[in-house]
Amino acid sequence: MMDYIWLVPCFPLVGFLINGFLGKRLPKNLVGIIGSAAIGLSFLLSAGIFLEYLKLPAAARPVEKVVYTWMSAGTFQAQVAYLIDPLSLVMLLVVSGVSFIIHIYSVGYMYDDPGYPRFFSYLNLFVFFMLTLVGANNFLLMFVGWEGVGLCSYLLIGYWYEKQSASDAGKKAFVVNRIGDFGFLLGIFLIFWTFGSVNFREVFRLAAEYPVGSGVITAMTLLLFVGATGKSAQIPLYTWLPDAMEGPTPVSALIHAATMVTAGVYMVARCSALYALAPFSLTVVAAVGALTAIYSATIGMAQFDIKRVLAYSTVSQLGYMFLACGVGAFVSGIFHLMTHAFFKALLFLGAGSVSHGLHGELDMRKMGNLKRHMPITYWTFLIATLAIAGIFPFAGFFSKDEILFHSLVNGNVIFWGIATTAAFITAFYMFRAVFMTFHGESRVDPHVHPHESPPVMTVPLMLLAMLSVVGGLVGIPLIKGLHFFHDFLAPAITPVVHEAHYPAAFEVALMMFSMAVAAGGIYLAYRMYIKLPDLPTVLAQRFPTAYDLIYHKYYVDELYDATVVEPIKQGSDFLWLAVDDKVVDGAVNGSAGVVAWLSAHLRRLETGFVQNYALAVLLGVVLITGYLIGR
Repeated sequence: MMDYIWLVPCFPLVGFLINGFLGKRLPKNLVGIIGSAAIGLSFLLSAGIFLEYLKLPAAARPVEKVVYTWMSAGTFQAQVAYLIDPLSLVMLLVVSGVSFIIHIYSVGYMYDDPGYPRFFSYLNLFVFFMLTLVGANNFLLMFVGWEGVGLCSYLLIGYWYEKQSASDAGKKAFVVNRIGDFGFLLGIFLIFWTFGSVNFREVFRLAAEYPVGSGVITAMTLLLFVGATGKSAQIPLYTWLPDAMEGPTPVSALIHAATMVTAGVYMVARCSALYALAPFSLTVVAAVGALTAIYSATIGMAQFDIKRVLAYSTVSQLGYMFLACGVGAFVSGIFHLMTHAFFKALLFLGAGSVSHGLHGELDMRKMGNLKRHMPITYWTFLIATLAIAGIFPFAGFFSKDEILFHSLVNGNVIFWGIATTAAFITAFYMFRAVFMTFHGESRVDPHVHPHESPPVMTVPLMLLAMLSVVGGLVGIPLIKGLHFFHDFLAPAITPVVHEAHYPAAFEVALMMFSMAVAAGGIYLAYRMYIKLPDLPTVLAQRFPTAYDLIYHKYYVDELYDATVVEPIKQGSDFLWLAVDDKVVDGAVNGSAGVVAWLSAHLRRLETGFVQNYALAVLLGVVLITGYLIGR
């Protein structure tokens, strides 16, 4: 079955081609079936390959499957080939599995949209590129998937292109990602220049010969991380992701849960062999991750658009993953990537279900008391919220607790303090969303009649809710003998440090403390939005400066507009008026004017009389003869 791994990304590509070229001629139900079945087949094949891989002896792992040689020049070769190892298998299963559920949900959510076939073709193309990214065995093929998901994010975020805000958001995502991708591409160039190869296993084998702290390894890992900050929305290249909420809700779930934004985390974990040799780069990764986690969490406290709350939550959770990688706990970062895919996809789809039941409303100030109208949406959304808050025994508890543990024992108390504070804020703003949306007095417009979504949307919610409950059990942290997920991933990860063993009491105490912190955040949200609903308004009026700063997202977008966007626009206007208009166009128009002036005078010699032409010929003969005689 491993010989057919190339079919895993190929199935979505076929779905894209069918719906892209024939979708308008096919029945709408068939379009949804083709789009969903393409991803379902990828998941089934990935699961089959996973089971086959488990049967292989350790000496036969990992496996590389070459499809064909893509480029060959001298000693350089780049192949379309796939690496089958624990890390790629986890990513293939998560991407295809969660994407399949989102596709099924989309059948109901997007059914009345006039661009239905176009939507599914874009969605399939996106998954094709993402599966290519995580399955590739070399940096060049990974870069194809990397750029492909960037292109598809532009198409999907700006899907409703007739809306100016959606069109602008798509362009913003594309441009900001290009900034990060430039760094990523430079990193690949440096890798090839240093090692003469772009194959993962070959590069990592050669890199092991370099000393820890090597300048060239540090440079290439920092350049690769620039790409990760763009794709995974970290400081300072995070601003595109909240605006990406302009796309349809299934797009938000797909891009911001299991696929595109996790690409940076996957890439850093894949390159653990390089980062293990670059302590400075790891410190940068951890610092950026920690700052992003708490920074974006504070913004989420003051947002009212339910999807934007979830968007800033995504940025924050990605910060947690990078913090884990930065302190050397790459497996914990991937573990949180997996659990986050389950509960964050559920949260976005739950928000879409709420919007569907309220005829497109996303402002939580116009919700309230929806629990009785949308019971399935409510309970599944609550499960996902408990998971992201880190409440036992939900999936997020296990993965987030691991990150907090490693940030303390592998990093330092500052990283742990920041991560713990971010966990408190996360529990607060997520339950703020639950209470404002589903509890309290109804603030729904009287003309709107809330209702539960159809089964084609609620069944995916229930599937993801189940994964959000049990998904963390595969990696029960810190308890000896139950490290299935960690033991499975270990061969694909280069360890940074050999951790000391800590007493079980210490580990359990940290678990209890982290859950107490989450419970404190939940209680604060309950006090402010259920028991004392006027308190948020009172606090906003008492501390207007702090509130405005958080509500307006620290004015970073405005700062970027003032320092980057507007200067570029003004520089472009200057070059247009001063250089293009006056110099380039002036030269072209000037040369045309000279030709016009000359032709206006020379055409007077063209009289049309034969005798004039004969006289001119005679004069020419005389002049030439005189010249020759004179010589």
